[in-house]
Amino acid sequence: MTQKTETESMFSNKRIFLAGASGAIGRQLAPLLIADGWQVVGTTRSADKTPLLREMGVEPVVVDVFDAAALRSVVAEFKPEIVIHQLTDLPHALEASKMTEALVRNARLRDEGTRNLVEAAVLAGAKRLIAQSISFIYADGPLPHREEDPFLAETHPVYGETVHGVASLERQVLSAPLDGIVLRYGLIYGPGTGFDAPIAPGSVHVSAAAKAAQLAIARAVPGIYNVAENDGAVSTEKSTQILGWDAGWRSGR
Repeated sequence: MTQKTETESMFSNKRIFLAGASGAIGRQLAPLLIADGWQVVGTTRSADKTPLLREMGVEPVVVDVFDAAALRSVVAEFKPEIVIHQLTDLPHALEASKMTEALVRNARLRDEGTRNLVEAAVLAGAKRLIAQSISFIYADGPLPHREEDPFLAETHPVYGETVHGVASLERQVLSAPLDGIVLRYGLIYGPGTGFDAPIAPGSVHVSAAAKAAQLAIARAVPGIYNVAENDGAVSTEKSTQILGWDAGWRSGR
């Protein structure tokens, strides 16, 4: 059975709400979705980015995920079957001078922003929610890390707030009354990220990261999937076997 046939048998209206469409992964993912025949509404916080989204074939909507009422309204109007959460709030190339404040903002986005997006998705009748998480906050232990391994403690002096935000995101997505899928991405590199090559063990190319989200639409069973390169840091056996994902996949964009 082809992926297209699988998708058509599961979903009828072919509508996806892509939160974070103008981000590095969103810009890689949107063309894949459109090529599969999906109608895509994509969010951005900046009106300046709406021409970019239209060029990609995405219907743009300017909305802040922290504006719960506005978010509920736009998702309800579109009535998507799939909601994809690719929202982050980090500086380009993870600029060191901005990271302390960015980690606080990003943790709030994963906690409060995810809560608003999950609520909007459920109220709109979405069937599946696919959300971006991270695979590089596992606690020390035997390698490669598997999805069931524990995270660092929330009291960690540097990443405690990040751990709290990620744990909140994952808990909300997996406990929502729809098919919740969490993609734990490695550190992302490639076009739009500020990094041309892997920056640490367990990295993942932005094209391959986007491909995992596309595959998860039809092939994923609810749960958590590590999505990173096979360099011994994390195990990607689950995403490889269930999603048919390949860390070497590239879009050419």
